[in-house]
Amino acid sequence: MRATIRAALMVALGAVLLAGCGSSSDRPQRMALAALGVSGTLPAPSASTTIARSCGDVTASLRRPTAMPAPGAMPQGSFMQRIQRRGYLVAGVDQNTLLFAYFNPLDSPPQLEGFEIDMLHRLAKAIFGDPNRIKFRAITTDERIDAVRSGKVDVVADAMTITCARRQQVDFSTVYYDAGQKILVPSNSTARSAADLAGKRVCVTKGSTSYSTLRQLYPTVIPYTVPQRTDCLVKMQQGLVDAVTSDDAILLGFKAQDPNTKIVGPRFADEPYGIAIRQDHPEFVRFVNGVLAQMRADGTWQSIYTRWLGKLSPSTPPPPAAHYDG
Repeated sequence: MRATIRAALMVALGAVLLAGCGSSSDRPQRMALAALGVSGTLPAPSASTTIARSCGDVTASLRRPTAMPAPGAMPQGSFMQRIQRRGYLVAGVDQNTLLFAYFNPLDSPPQLEGFEIDMLHRLAKAIFGDPNRIKFRAITTDERIDAVRSGKVDVVADAMTITCARRQQVDFSTVYYDAGQKILVPSNSTARSAADLAGKRVCVTKGSTSYSTLRQLYPTVIPYTVPQRTDCLVKMQQGLVDAVTSDDAILLGFKAQDPNTKIVGPRFADEPYGIAIRQDHPEFVRFVNGVLAQMRADGTWQSIYTRWLGKLSPSTPPPPAAHYDG
């Protein structure tokens, strides 16, 4: 019980404190209340989450530059130069995905931390020579594409799966993390996979690929949607849902937060993560791919993986290979 209460309070406190980290509305306060008990809803899937037909190699991205510009010397007329002149990179991120992008209220001072946060600091360093020239903007899963398309952010790095449908709306970098959809249940659950959850309520994040995949592959499961990922963990702790489905990377963070849970069954969908960028900035896509290529080559990717996920993995896997299409 103490662990459950502590997890809920940490989510709530983190949401409130992040108000100074780029949120443009009262969303942090509302998310804090949601984490403590606001009911979920059951909307129809949106167009952005509908499973699309195959579009070839969905993970192929624009080829990285043959030579990267020096930090602080971005090419004339490029989007990177616009960012440089502004003085900081604007990145859309989650705030409650432990290990990937988590606002830790126990840090002094409280700050965002995780795999994706370290990766974005490396991107800022490549532009400015200073990894701290960055402003994080907290967004929900369902806001990611609009945030990119509207120019509210320069990039989104938020456990965002590359799909055909999403590539019609935004561009993606090469894959920076290979995740897969799985199931999280309480430790005393008898379920061994998603197939054992027919007629059960399964929590899933609104606007996620996990929602559309669950509806397609397991139509007898009852989806219970919430706006924030960590809301699902709280709902399961409260006994309002029987399981949570999401990417295994996200579920590892949930399991670390609540040891009275377990991940069951095989991966039933691939979830390759990419950095989302507006479609009218192809030179920026190439630049980001160049930064990711450097991270793969110089050991940075392995280093941040070990830092955040090493304790949960028997060994550090190789970084995802880059696929290029032009």
